[in-house]
Amino acid sequence: MTSSEAGSAPANDAGVDEALLRGLTPKVLGILVRRGADFAAAEDAVQDALVEAVRTWPADAPRDPQGWLVTVSWRRFLDATRADTARRRREDLLDEEPAPGPTPAADDTLQLYFLCAHPSLTPQSAVALTLRAVGGLTTRQIAQAYLVPEATMAQRISRAKRTVADVRFDQPGDVATVLRVLYLVFNEGYSGDVDLAAEAIRLTRQLATTIDHPEVAGLLALMLLHHARRTARTAPDGSLIPLAEQDRARWNTTMIAEGVKILQTALARDRLGEFQAQAAIAALHADAPTAEDTDWVQIVEWYDELAKLTDSPIVRLNRAVALGEADGARAGLAALATLDDSLPRHTAVAAYLHERDGDLATAARLYAEAAHKAPNLAERDHLTRQAARLNTRHDH
Repeated sequence: MTSSEAGSAPANDAGVDEALLRGLTPKVLGILVRRGADFAAAEDAVQDALVEAVRTWPADAPRDPQGWLVTVSWRRFLDATRADTARRRREDLLDEEPAPGPTPAADDTLQLYFLCAHPSLTPQSAVALTLRAVGGLTTRQIAQAYLVPEATMAQRISRAKRTVADVRFDQPGDVATVLRVLYLVFNEGYSGDVDLAAEAIRLTRQLATTIDHPEVAGLLALMLLHHARRTARTAPDGSLIPLAEQDRARWNTTMIAEGVKILQTALARDRLGEFQAQAAIAALHADAPTAEDTDWVQIVEWYDELAKLTDSPIVRLNRAVALGEADGARAGLAALATLDDSLPRHTAVAAYLHERDGDLATAARLYAEAAHKAPNLAERDHLTRQAARLNTRHDH
């Protein structure tokens, strides 16, 4: 296992522009692969070069950072290849080191996105490989973000690299798969010293500059609109604050305005996709000055569009909530009755709609039941408090 496999690549260093290194990572990796390096070996070589950059740049910064990284990465790749007897047959290809000078202008970032989101990879592996190869994060940073041991993450990344080792770099990729991987990253939120939501936004911005696609814009808009509400989602004690109860003065209006503008440009192209539809729903929430001003009728219409695009039971579950707000709790409960009650959050939605309908005893029982099914501690505590609140009102 190389030092890069173990995750000892760049850490924070006051003398190195970490954002620059992370931005250059996919470009340098793409250049090595185009020169004939297999993806796994090239990725190791780039990580080794990043380590060397962190060590030497504070005292001697290069005039051409990308060119420096390409040269050092290529030398590390050659050294590793010559030491590997199983690859002796490739010596003829690798003997001549390209002459120093400006690196090619071609940007292989898009191909790297497609490669890291290859359909043969599990979602978890695709996310890890994307963060490592395209995002420039270290194995240690990714492991901390996902709250798993570093050795476990190193093995996951190694397996992923072996899986895509023989995939041709010029094969067309699936934009939808790439976007799903980025959305998975975004939904992990924040843990450790890496803010995965912010990282997902950065990577999606990068993708948007590489490919002109309305769904890429739709996903970026959706991320910005959700992220704009982040600071208002939790109380100082860490407890969840539902959307209707959030202090909207704490929402990031600049981020909301950017998300709405990106969304409007995407929708004008009349190629609707699921991320654009989700972003439209998020924009309607963001546009309402108070919870009471929310345009629930239009939100239901967007959920109808989203259901046509995805046929997702989770979308239909969320639509039932919106319908309960637009047409009354009975309408929401009728829509909910058509769905499988084993769906995640089904019981919590039922509790909310029963409370809206005035059946506090049933709502309290369902809130308590939903708390036992909650996927995390914050949600469980929130649902438990809801049950206690209604039981107190019912007792009085």
